[in-house]
Amino acid sequence: MAMNDASLRILVADDNPDTVLTLRMWLQADGHVVRTLTNGSRALENVAEFEPDICIIDIEMPGASGLSIGRDLSDTYGEARPFLIAISGKFYSAADRLIALKCGFDHFLEKPADPRELSAVVNEVCRRKGVHVPS
Repeated sequence: MAMNDASLRILVADDNPDTVLTLRMWLQADGHVVRTLTNGSRALENVAEFEPDICIIDIEMPGASGLSIGRDLSDTYGEARPFLIAISGKFYSAADRLIALKCGFDHFLEKPADPRELSAVVNEVCRRKGVHVPS
């Protein structure tokens, strides 16, 4: 699929099918190209293949924890890594958020995600990358 000038590549890794479907629909409606995973074991491989601008990663999923994925992406790509968004419906205390930030995440979403918050974060990444922000 060819990207238009208003799209980002976004990887969503979450074992909850409803979360995956909802995030994909919201992001695709804004013109972004979305790839999804339901198991963390292939996350690093998918980042290397897909080269996403943003990764939305569930903290707790089978195969690999979101926290370990965040650390691995930060270690592997450094400043060139994708913008990392942690998402969780279980781990969202202030301490959990701080741990996610320490593991390399840039932002934290609590399930169920607020579409306005998600849109604001994605639009900020668009602005940083000089990509047209969808209206």
